[in-house]
Amino acid sequence: MSPSSAATLVSSPLQEEFEQPCPIRDVLDRIGDQWSLLILESLAPGTLRFNELGREIGDISRQMLSRTLKRLETDGFVQRTLYAEVPPRVEYTLTELGQSFLVPMRELVKWADVNHARICHARRESQAE
Repeated sequence: MSPSSAATLVSSPLQEEFEQPCPIRDVLDRIGDQWSLLILESLAPGTLRFNELGREIGDISRQMLSRTLKRLETDGFVQRTLYAEVPPRVEYTLTELGQSFLVPMRELVKWADVNHARICHARRESQAE
């Protein structure tokens, strides 16, 4: 193996960071799904157990709630705490990163509320052509 090819096998965390997709697209793909924003907003007031969170959101399946929570935990937005009790108790809370996202998230939601009618109108106009 040549020295140059050996060097390519060793990667630093900085190199790995820049090998990821576009940061904006990467983050928006995660938080822009159907459920993530609702989960984050539901956790804003404080810690909730799995079933409480499901009731708070309403129409989310247990499987989708579990999958979305796992992704939010993996990305550092949510902390999962498992208590060694019978039956086991699991609680979810926003991390510092999750808390920091609430401000821009709420601004985006506010913008969407203000502009939704205009967007729907533009879609109708586009379809009429």
